[in-house]
Amino acid sequence: MRWFRSFVDLPLQPGATVALPESARQHLGRVLRLREGDAVTLFNGDGFDYPARLAGAGPSLGAQILDRTAAAADEAALRITLVQALARGEKMDWILQKATELGVAAVVPVTSQRCEVKLDGDRAGKRLAHWRQVVTSACEQCGRARIPDISGPQPLLAFADSAAQPPACTRLVLDPEGDLSLSDLSLGDQAAVALAIGPEGGFDRVELGHLQRAGWRRLRLRGRILRTETAGIAVMSALLALNGEL
Repeated sequence: MRWFRSFVDLPLQPGATVALPESARQHLGRVLRLREGDAVTLFNGDGFDYPARLAGAGPSLGAQILDRTAAAADEAALRITLVQALARGEKMDWILQKATELGVAAVVPVTSQRCEVKLDGDRAGKRLAHWRQVVTSACEQCGRARIPDISGPQPLLAFADSAAQPPACTRLVLDPEGDLSLSDLSLGDQAAVALAIGPEGGFDRVELGHLQRAGWRRLRLRGRILRTETAGIAVMSALLALNGEL
């Protein structure tokens, strides 16, 4: 039996019947061609799955909530915040999708000196809305029931100096010339990591120095220089493995 899962921004409670928002109606009714009585799983970001059956049809398509269950995918015990320099088009979407599948808790898109992508206020707002849809769709596919937080794009140095930095966590910036390797890293009882990934060409010396003074440690991958769209995913995988979660 195929598994149909859909995000709805609604309160969900077993025994209730909810009217589905247009996006869910389009996806379940028109794209997947489901009908009244078909089984679906809904989630709203509260950490649970809600098995349900469709009720009605067309603009009146709704769902009867049958139960509340544990999510299909566990949330990572290690809370990872990915600080990602903006990448072009589909590369950024790919980063967000794969980071979500791995269990990233939050993503902070940043601009830096070598970034080729520039977003003004209006474009930044549209891209943020698009990115949130990307991670929501990734959660639908991979079984997560919590949506990662996605911030609006901001300058790297402004983020490094702001109170928005994750508190009480290990802060790592990927740098081929860094003095720390994964084999040197011990997370101990640390429950959170912030990981900064530069654009193609990496962060420049000024940016790396600024981050280092702000408490970020420079991490290198031995014998590997990765593209921006694979670097964060590779390091996230290694950190989760180091924490016994893969």
